[in-house]
Amino acid sequence: MDTLISILHVTSAVFIVGPMAILPMTAMRAVRAGNGGQVAVLAKSTMVFSWLSLIVFLLGFGAMGMADEEFGLTFTTPWILWSIILYVIAFVLSVFVVVPAMRKAAEALAGDAGSGDGAAQAGYPAIAAGSGIVSLLLVAVVVLMVWKP
Repeated sequence: MDTLISILHVTSAVFIVGPMAILPMTAMRAVRAGNGGQVAVLAKSTMVFSWLSLIVFLLGFGAMGMADEEFGLTFTTPWILWSIILYVIAFVLSVFVVVPAMRKAAEALAGDAGSGDGAAQAGYPAIAAGSGIVSLLLVAVVVLMVWKP
């Protein structure tokens, strides 16, 4: 059963956390192209994937709980604790910084009638910085999960 939980954890990380990190980068391209409708859809999709990423988080706890006692895994195991902290920061940034910036850019583009001039002022830098930080944090989580220092 522990193997099944581990497989579900890794697979859901690929298919849920992956899009959570990549969709804002696609939104930046749509902002540059002046496509407010696409940015709005990508904001909604990013929000959905961000909330779905909690499934990966919970499956990680399941995998930890089912691990052999010889590994001595707990919440205070350093690489697990840091993974949790980094994931929570990435989640909060995604939900409370990146997605609102994407929504703001979509609204600005709709108001600009697609010219794209106001979009840079309306959220492009926040999308770029926020999604970049989220991606780096998620890469750090993957490194910790694989390396297990």
